[in-house]
Amino acid sequence: MNASGLPIDLILFGMIAAFLVLRLRSILGKRTGFERQAPPPMPQQPMRKQAPPIIEGRAEPVAPAGPQAVPPVASPTGQALARMREIDRGFDPAHFLAGAEQAFRMIVAAFASGDRAGLRALLSDDTCKAFEEAISAREKAGETQISEIKSIQQLAIEDATVRGTVGVVTARIVSDQISYTHDKDGRPVAGTDAVTEITDLWTFERDLTQSDPTWRLVSARSG
Repeated sequence: MNASGLPIDLILFGMIAAFLVLRLRSILGKRTGFERQAPPPMPQQPMRKQAPPIIEGRAEPVAPAGPQAVPPVASPTGQALARMREIDRGFDPAHFLAGAEQAFRMIVAAFASGDRAGLRALLSDDTCKAFEEAISAREKAGETQISEIKSIQQLAIEDATVRGTVGVVTARIVSDQISYTHDKDGRPVAGTDAVTEITDLWTFERDLTQSDPTWRLVSARSG
């Protein structure tokens, strides 16, 4: 008991509670660079019509499930990243990787579910066309794809270049996934329902002089 008649432990708990409230407000009040923007009011508007998340260099990073790897500044890739920062002072490789992980998760899920609208906002025109053709072929065959990312084991910037004012960044993404396709009768036709480690090399690009902060996927291949 202190001189004011209040127990010491009650005062301490009050201080801790105030600190936690302030801490939560500081975290929740920040943009991750991948949140959805609110669409204009519209009755019965489906969720997929909202403005999609973006990879944004100006955002606070969201911690990825696996370790990040940014190349040394002295390397050719590191020099390309530094050049990007000269063009766009808001660019940061760690922020980029955090956004790339979220884009990876969303694109994998959208492709498996056949969400064309969700894919269009995150892919280049040519890449989107290829994805949509694959979805259409799957639907025509009556097949269903199941994809579930269990964890991200590694997330690294593999390569980077600057073409004029366009930044091009390739990320190596090592993930543990369940991914398989079954036919209209439920029989497996591809993949496996066992957890499998998959390595992907995804290339994103963005005009660094434009106000649009979206990095769009232009290439996806196995590593």
